[in-house]
Amino acid sequence: MQAVEIIQKKRNGDALTTEEINWLVEQYTHEHIPDYQMAAWLMAVCWRGMDDRETSDLTLAMARSGEQLRVCERLKPVVDKHSTGGVGDKVTLAVAPLVAACGVAVAKMTGRGLGHTGGTVDKLESISGLRTALTREEFLSILQEHGLVLAGQSAELAPADGKMYALRDVTATVESIPLIAASIMSKKLAVGASHLLLDVKVGAGAFMKTREAAHELARIMVEIGQRAGLYTEAAVTAMEQPLGRAVGNALEVAEAIAILRGEGPADVSQLCRHEAAELLVMTGSAPTREEAERRVQEAIESGRALAKLAEVCEAQGGDPQQIEQPERLPRAPVISMLTAPCSGYIAAIHAERVGLAAMRLGAGRFRKGDPIDHRTGLLLQAKVGDYLQAGDPLVEMHARSEEECAALRQELLACYRWSETPVQSGPLIYEILTPSQKGAS
Repeated sequence: MQAVEIIQKKRNGDALTTEEINWLVEQYTHEHIPDYQMAAWLMAVCWRGMDDRETSDLTLAMARSGEQLRVCERLKPVVDKHSTGGVGDKVTLAVAPLVAACGVAVAKMTGRGLGHTGGTVDKLESISGLRTALTREEFLSILQEHGLVLAGQSAELAPADGKMYALRDVTATVESIPLIAASIMSKKLAVGASHLLLDVKVGAGAFMKTREAAHELARIMVEIGQRAGLYTEAAVTAMEQPLGRAVGNALEVAEAIAILRGEGPADVSQLCRHEAAELLVMTGSAPTREEAERRVQEAIESGRALAKLAEVCEAQGGDPQQIEQPERLPRAPVISMLTAPCSGYIAAIHAERVGLAAMRLGAGRFRKGDPIDHRTGLLLQAKVGDYLQAGDPLVEMHARSEEECAALRQELLACYRWSETPVQSGPLIYEILTPSQKGAS
């Protein structure tokens, strides 16, 4: 085979064979195909797309390009949960220990934040001493002993994805649904859980801006899971306004702890309980949705869910007292309140702009490799639909200096839209896609 022939075939809009895709991924992983040819092929995929079979073949080839953990050979069931990213999305931090406290093992490899969406690894590293860079042996040992592991992505898993994503990032080929689906699912297949729940965010604060695009990404990933023998469901969920109230690493850890205590904000708590219950039903660990919800509630009320998070943090070198006493988490030196500029109902909060504002305080990265300040971020005092009087608390800024707060005030105010009449916030969950239905509301 020749790379130029495969590039030309895809450029012309023809479907590639399984053998061609396998050869291309293998040769590129071993550096027998140069970046400039792979970049040309990626652009051809962006323009011409891939059908479901091609996308599945690409995913499987990428998954096989490196180490495979096969965690379901150690424990069964063992679940994985993945979010496509959003602003204030600390759901994994609460759902993973909640599910583990209900007796279902959770093997979670997660990434760092880039751009306005936060990364679970960065949030976890707010906890003093906690290690997310685990060897294969450490990952499997912690999972087997504690029924939960929260680790950073390993370079040995799906290395073809790492090489291809770095190239996509600099060749304007990130926004291809087949390539996004293959990137996410190749790492999930390499971990080797028995069940996977995907949370595909859509809206101003998400990478998917339209319901149609989010549905298509969710559908393709469910299809890939089905073809690969990984039971996969996907929820398409709202990301128009930030999820919960906290935006920023240590602040979001504290909010996840509040959720596990039954004290979190209503929207994010509802989503966490829904996803935890869904995982219990998916695995057959609870016979009905009602029983699953009862078990989730009991894990919260008994304190077992919070204790599980403290337990796994300690197992990974972190300070469990910061979970039991979140006031001991890193705290910014300056806390300043932004107040409402007028009286009225909050009609909208632009999630992406809020995420960018938190980044300017040091809570995120503008470029890969930038340092972040785990202490900084924002605490929203009100959400869409709430009524405020002029001068009421609007956003609590956690910053490194008063100057940073002053510089951010107008940018934050521009994130809000106001109404003189009552406003209803939209639904949190738009649809659930399952292997049999691929689109059930």
